[in-house]
Amino acid sequence: MPLAPTDDIIGPARAAGTGVGAFNVVQIEHAEAIVTGAERAGLPVILQISENTARYHGSLAPTALASLAIAGSAAVPVAVHLDHAESTELVEEAVELGFTSVMFDASKLPYDANVRATRMMTDLCHRADVWVEAELGEVGGKDGAHAPGVRTDPDEARAFAAATAVDSLAVAVGSSHAMLTRDAALDFDLIARLRAALDVPLVLHGSSGVDDADLAKAVAAGMTKVNISTHLNKLFTATVRERLEESPGVADPRKYLGPARDAVAAEVARLLGVLAGR
Repeated sequence: MPLAPTDDIIGPARAAGTGVGAFNVVQIEHAEAIVTGAERAGLPVILQISENTARYHGSLAPTALASLAIAGSAAVPVAVHLDHAESTELVEEAVELGFTSVMFDASKLPYDANVRATRMMTDLCHRADVWVEAELGEVGGKDGAHAPGVRTDPDEARAFAAATAVDSLAVAVGSSHAMLTRDAALDFDLIARLRAALDVPLVLHGSSGVDDADLAKAVAAGMTKVNISTHLNKLFTATVRERLEESPGVADPRKYLGPARDAVAAEVARLLGVLAGR
């Protein structure tokens, strides 16, 4: 199946009041597992590559080209998204490589500077028919200060979306990046008010810290795109650790990366079902 435009996945889900899973790719096994899980669930999915991952690999292209190839051969719609990009050059590279969407993160800047920088990226991406996500009210867990308890204001969010012409907005509603426990306390009333205030889909970052019941409630309240990374990485690493403990003399990485890939695929299929309301 050809690579899917991100809006072709997000738009119908928002209209139906269901959620879409967006899972981060760190290495090729992640991309393979995520697409396998989506095929097993019979649901679309979004592969995400973050600026941090591009930095880890030394450049964006290797992971991106592998992810684009895997997405293009999938049996379900798959989009490829650049996550948390702060670099203009990286956004430009993602557009050139064929990403279907980018998340430009200027949330650490003062509001007016965030608007200017984001609008510049939106104009650039829209000329190439690339969908744009931005963030307002920095989600915790990233480098940089973010006062505990900060939330996205619905009126400010409406003004920001209009000024920047973004296609979706990541909002701060109580989740935090890189959580190892699933006990984040989301503000469901705020999610509903943001959904009512905005004409663009809402994105929940830091969803690894949200349990299944609250993920479903967040989607019901108005979230559409749900980003999950740490939860899958935790499962991947635990499976690798178990296999190495069982067979300490193993040398072939396929012997422990393969089972980790399988475990992530099963969890992706399950989570997609949760988000789709199955």
